Amino acid sequence: MTKNTDEFKYQVVQEYLDGPLGYSGLGEKYDLNHETIRRWVGWYRAHGIEGIRKKFTHYSAEFKLSVLTHLWDNALSYGQAAAHFNIRNSGIFAQWIRLYREGGLDALQPRRKGRHRSMSAPITKPSEDQEQIPLSQEALLKELNHLRLENAYLKKLQALVQAKQKLAQERKRK
Repeated sequence: MTKNTDEFKYQVVQEYLDGPLGYSGLGEKYDLNHETIRRWVGWYRAHGIEGIRKKFTHYSAEFKLSVLTHLWDNALSYGQAAAHFNIRNSGIFAQWIRLYREGGLDALQPRRKGRHRSMSAPITKPSEDQEQIPLSQEALLKELNHLRLENAYLKKLQALVQAKQKLAQERKRK
């Protein structure tokens, strides 16, 4: 799927507004879906040139909630709400509604995309103060035992979480 430039979109919209061809005629001429042209013309009429420019936006949770509230209060369709707020993907509202119903306002918070980092912070060398303090063998053994207990606790906690998730998945399947 090729992406169309802003200039090309503007040219097609102006040709529709100025010329005798309709959505279908322009769609055949430029090998585009007539619904795409209809959408571009609608965006242009509602928001001018900004309506057909490429848009990379992250919306805050408060904005998402205000859009959903407006959508519900005015009984708007997804397409009408998208045109009103200049949101290109009207299908995103269904996702926002689902997230809001499942988790409230917190679920609407923007999330980072991509893989999670495997480590939260880089490993740093011990400071000079720590290196200068020699530990006795007893203190080292005590610290080692503490770290082993902490490791075992975390492994057990992880196993419990996984068992709970597996149980929830089995309940979903039924």
